[in-house]
Amino acid sequence: MYLARSTAITLIMVIGTASIFLNGCSEAPKAVDSSEQATKQQDKPTSYELLAEAKDRLNIYYSVDLTGDLAKYSDNQREMLGLLIDASKIMDNLFWLQAYGDNKEGFLAKIASPEVRRFAEINYGPWDRLDGDKPFLTGTKEKSLGAQFYPADMTKQEFEDSDLKNKENLYSMVTRDIEGKLTSVPYSEYFVEELHKASELLIEAASLADNEEFANYLAMRAEAFLTDKYQESDFAWMEMKTNPIEVVIGPIETYEDQLFGYRAAFESYVLLKDLAWSERLAKYAAYLPELQTGLPVDAEYKAEVPGANADLNAYDVIYYAGHSNAGSKTIAINLPNDEEVQLAKGTRRLQLKNAMQAKFDHILVPISEQLIVPEQRKHITFTAFFANTMFHEVAHGLGIKNTLDGSGTVRSALKEHASALEEGKADVLGLYMVEQLLNKGAITEGQLEDYYVTFMASIFRSVRFGASSAHGKANMIRFNYFNEFGAFQRDENGLYKVNIDKMGDAVSELSRLILTLQGDGDYDGVANLVAEKGVIGSSLAEDLQKLADADIPVDVTFNQGKALLGLD
Repeated sequence: MYLARSTAITLIMVIGTASIFLNGCSEAPKAVDSSEQATKQQDKPTSYELLAEAKDRLNIYYSVDLTGDLAKYSDNQREMLGLLIDASKIMDNLFWLQAYGDNKEGFLAKIASPEVRRFAEINYGPWDRLDGDKPFLTGTKEKSLGAQFYPADMTKQEFEDSDLKNKENLYSMVTRDIEGKLTSVPYSEYFVEELHKASELLIEAASLADNEEFANYLAMRAEAFLTDKYQESDFAWMEMKTNPIEVVIGPIETYEDQLFGYRAAFESYVLLKDLAWSERLAKYAAYLPELQTGLPVDAEYKAEVPGANADLNAYDVIYYAGHSNAGSKTIAINLPNDEEVQLAKGTRRLQLKNAMQAKFDHILVPISEQLIVPEQRKHITFTAFFANTMFHEVAHGLGIKNTLDGSGTVRSALKEHASALEEGKADVLGLYMVEQLLNKGAITEGQLEDYYVTFMASIFRSVRFGASSAHGKANMIRFNYFNEFGAFQRDENGLYKVNIDKMGDAVSELSRLILTLQGDGDYDGVANLVAEKGVIGSSLAEDLQKLADADIPVDVTFNQGKALLGLD
């Protein structure tokens, strides 16, 4: 039992098994423990079997070893990497609690098949993250949109009508008190034991760091674990420029909260900086203010000025944990998400080069061979894939972060739709930026057709992530919008040809639409866009089945750890 989740519940223990929470949990209810949330989707069968309709899903991931050349790192740095991986494992366990609930080991032990158990580990529970969160195991109910962040029996209306303070708090779990009223418990209390241990590991790692800025960031992040005050460590993270080792760790993205998009999930990446590639990318950050000014939207929707300290760097990732490791794998990062930090300092864009290369080689190229007309396949290049992915992350820093009416942030106004629309914005603005920089001569590699055709193939890659993924939904919207715009055509053989002349206009028009919806905080407008265009039509469904029949992986999964790196 976790200390924070058993604090302040003595009265409940005395009351015994009085049924306060209406979720059918077989354990005694607890005010803060909320163990009813931990098992709300399960009836606790004695064993789990793979559902018949999921039998073809087990091979959708291509396995990749995450390794790196550590020969150039000192003994202290190698020891520090081991500590960062240990801290990352704690983030992994915390995400299991947020996504599935308690008793991860008990759940996995009930799966006899090693292959099925591995699939459950990849998905952090019994729901297929790349198939709309459908259950793939017997005895499994539908996944709650709010995961474990909220009580199982809570409705959206109850939450919105409640007098709960700080409803949009990123760093708290919503539970019920002994009277059944909604209450929130800060992560630092709810996960106190785990976060204290993670804090200690970061402090120890900081003592081994020979880069002062990195050591400072680790110390501040360690403190944030205990206080839930992450902004100062975000500012410190923005000041790091020369550290050869990187870690992105903590409660960060809100995609797992599909009910409101408020609660942040725990995750971690341990990274090795590629100094040569990073130097090549550094020049692009200087163009951000100019690119913001040139966005294809009315002036009031681009009035905010991106921070001047934004930078671009390339890394090899050696460890994923938690949310970043669940289902589809991130290949580029744009952080921090804090709007105040973004406006003051900009963001940092981290390109995960080795993971990106794996997806290009084993997924994107095979997709192009199945769905792109032969004469355009020569335009599928890693340079274009890398650049499109990079400028997707850059584009997160463009546009507008606060609604024009002054009511608050775009993220809070658009609620559960904010993530999908933001990912859609980043994709189209990223391609818009590539075109602008090619015209300016800032990008000197390749031609516009490379970036357009590679982008088209990438749509198919990301659509396969499914409707439960913000990235997947964003790509469905874009596919349908571009289709209506005539940006591509599909021949009688089911092969796609990009219409180069119309693609640029489609990008501009969709950019204008998304930026306007964000600036207006138009929740209903975004909901209608998602409902109308965030779907897979019959032709696209046939294309995706063609990829499945060709045994093309949907995504990658990783073999990783200290043993693989020679750190144990």
